[in-house]
Amino acid sequence: MPEREYAEWPLYEGEDLELKVDEGGTHFALWSPEADAVAVNVYDSDTAPAPVCLLNMRQTEHGVWRASVPEELYGKFYTFAVTADGKRLAETPGIWAKAVGTNGKRAAVIDFARTNPDGWAQDRGPKTEHFTDAVIYEMHHRDFSAHRSSGIRYKGKFLALTEQGSVTPEGARTGISHLRELGVTHVHILPSFDFNSVDEAARRKRQYNWGYDPANYNVPEGSYSTNPANPVTRIREMKEMVKALHDAGIGVIMDVVYNHTAEGDTSNFSLTAPGYYYRYSDDGSYSNASGCGNETASERPQMRSFIVSSVKYWAKEYHLDGFRFDLMAIHDIATMNEAAAALKEINPYAIVYGEGWTAGESPLPAEMRASKENVNRMNGVAVFSDDLRDALKGHFCDDKDRGFVTGKPGNEETIKIGIVAATAHPQVDYSKGNKSRFAYAGAPVQIINYVSCHDGLTLSDKLAASMPESTEAERQRAARLAQTIVFTSQGTPFLFAGEEICRDKKGVGNSYKSPDSVNAIDWSLKTKNAAQFEYYKKLIRLRREHPAFRMTTAGEVEKNIVFDKVKADNVVSYSIKHHANGDEWSEIKLIFNGSGAPYAARIPKGSWLVIAEDGDICIDSPRIFNGGKISVAPVSALILAR
Repeated sequence: MPEREYAEWPLYEGEDLELKVDEGGTHFALWSPEADAVAVNVYDSDTAPAPVCLLNMRQTEHGVWRASVPEELYGKFYTFAVTADGKRLAETPGIWAKAVGTNGKRAAVIDFARTNPDGWAQDRGPKTEHFTDAVIYEMHHRDFSAHRSSGIRYKGKFLALTEQGSVTPEGARTGISHLRELGVTHVHILPSFDFNSVDEAARRKRQYNWGYDPANYNVPEGSYSTNPANPVTRIREMKEMVKALHDAGIGVIMDVVYNHTAEGDTSNFSLTAPGYYYRYSDDGSYSNASGCGNETASERPQMRSFIVSSVKYWAKEYHLDGFRFDLMAIHDIATMNEAAAALKEINPYAIVYGEGWTAGESPLPAEMRASKENVNRMNGVAVFSDDLRDALKGHFCDDKDRGFVTGKPGNEETIKIGIVAATAHPQVDYSKGNKSRFAYAGAPVQIINYVSCHDGLTLSDKLAASMPESTEAERQRAARLAQTIVFTSQGTPFLFAGEEICRDKKGVGNSYKSPDSVNAIDWSLKTKNAAQFEYYKKLIRLRREHPAFRMTTAGEVEKNIVFDKVKADNVVSYSIKHHANGDEWSEIKLIFNGSGAPYAARIPKGSWLVIAEDGDICIDSPRIFNGGKISVAPVSALILAR
């Protein structure tokens, strides 16, 4: 259908779409302006072969079809059947189902009051005054708890993150206790809405998927619950997880994938309002900026309303503290601004960020895209810095490519771009950057710094692939330097789960459906690599205790960060001055040496605390250095403070 005709479809922003139960009975509503007819099928169970009744809906204002019964249909299941262009389409739970049965094929009528754990009304997430105060830990439910060494009972389930005191056979903390020990402020959990690829009916079969194949956007994934057939169970258990993390002082960010659906013609979107929710190529086929077969059309009013209303629903009903938008540049800027503003009204401390790119060409004009190049036109939204990521370890798409921490020269200016969080700085030459050629961020709060995530090789695997002749100790040293740069740079740091104990994925990068033998974190590594864990823990503590690493404006960064002139390859040296951002330290000197040789530095005279040196961090009892010449060990960070 031509775009101009979609523009004529009416918008409906009422909050009663799908289902509402009140003293007057049960009320169904579906937005489908061009449908010929719509009916509701009511079932006794999620697997009953035939409906117990069929309700013909009537078309009302704004393209909404409605039907009501005087009874409260709690315990029943339902689907919609739309007739469009003279053809009766397959049954669908609709796009606004909030409770479903096995595999999400039928929606459920439940009493949401029964889904709330004890103390839910008082539940609150952490108050993160500024985005840069957050330390984000990205994890997948199965990865985090599935390994036999985890000591966790509910492996791969929401409830895994409610278990207290879990330990490895060696006695090392795991689960939520590990998160508290590490010191992160937020967990970023890979998609936890109902996705398509795992058969919830085959509960004894070990199945794995990252979950980037959406089915029902507003319902928790059933395979992460102890009973997928019970609509109340999956909702209650996800809320119990959120509350347990909140009780531990940790916020919960959910990965959301509004940019595409698992299916095209048979998706809930297509079975509800055929054609409307997607973009198309000139030949009438689905456009595919997602790389997954289709892409949604956020610029259309009803799709924009859906995205905004959906994140609001998760924030209100599940008390989520933030959202990470997959392939965010497929969405338009206006939608992201509206979503961020709506979330801030619900929770002033809400965190919103995403991938500032697409996976392919899109018909959405570049100037409309919520891309990293356009982040300065978005309010309260941050993007990932692939600039710093690739400069640190080598190109994301080339396993063998090296970066700053593995001895490849030419990345120094891009490291500086990462340090200032892609903001304008008179000592940073963007023309020499490896990726971005201009300062695209207006403030550090718009940037997420990271060296690895679920996509691609783990840092351990990347270092092994790019340094095949290296020892494990050498790779761990390079990892420490990379993460030190991430955690001391301006912006918000982001850590992939398990890398604090040198987790790997057996060299598999795109492990989206690989088994637990590839993806599960082996928690025995926490004892084996205890020194690495302690380094990460101290690094996080250093950042959290010193606001100089967490400036919030570009003006502060420009004023307080001064780079030193360095002639050597693979060395970056700078100072953070003037008690930056209210820090107790008047000056912090940081020198990063990614080369294989010592670097001779000259430090101004004075009494300096040696905070980090030669691959170690000492916060509580640092040695004193009085200035002068000092040698920065190969592949290490020197951090001094006064």
